[in-house]
Amino acid sequence: MVRSKKRVVKSIRANRDAELTQRQILDAAEQEFACHGLKGARMSAIADRAQVTTATLHYYFETKENLYKAVLQRPVDQIQTTLGQLNLDGLSPEAALKQIIRIAIASEAENPQRQMLWFQEASQNQGRYFKECNVLSLHTHLLKVLEQGIAEGCFRPLKPFLALTHILSVCLFYFTVHENWKHLTPEVDRLSPDQVEEHTEAAIAFILAAVKRTAD
Repeated sequence: MVRSKKRVVKSIRANRDAELTQRQILDAAEQEFACHGLKGARMSAIADRAQVTTATLHYYFETKENLYKAVLQRPVDQIQTTLGQLNLDGLSPEAALKQIIRIAIASEAENPQRQMLWFQEASQNQGRYFKECNVLSLHTHLLKVLEQGIAEGCFRPLKPFLALTHILSVCLFYFTVHENWKHLTPEVDRLSPDQVEEHTEAAIAFILAAVKRTAD
């Protein structure tokens, strides 16, 4: 019985160690791929960032391509999990849209390098790996909210997918240009919690003004 318990404890510890190691690798790989894309990233640099050996990278992910796919998939899965925990169907379209905007901005604020990661994918690979990430299932939440708002008459007639593109642009471009704009006003830290909250409130007001039906 004692031996059995020891085996269980060791197994749990091994699983936790494996999860931690993989998380460290994915964090390091995300930074490297964001800087250099798939073509320019080096496995040795990722290993150095993660403080593991290149053999460890190959043990968990086998190839650089597999690691890259895992890095692209991770943010999609994380946001999908967050959205899945919300009861968007129980909210009005306006309230649900506000929630989605907040989640989108909060995710980018925590991981501002991800905009460059997606840019590298578009630039180097023309979205070859992006299309494998099932991003459309993630966007289904926003498309459904827009379609419901249009059907109920609280949003003006819109093309939902085009509106989705505009909404995401308002939310995320802020982080895309940060590395350039920080030189224009170096005294302002646009990634600080206060500045991100200001951006969030402004984005909500801007987007709602754009999509809501005005009184005739």
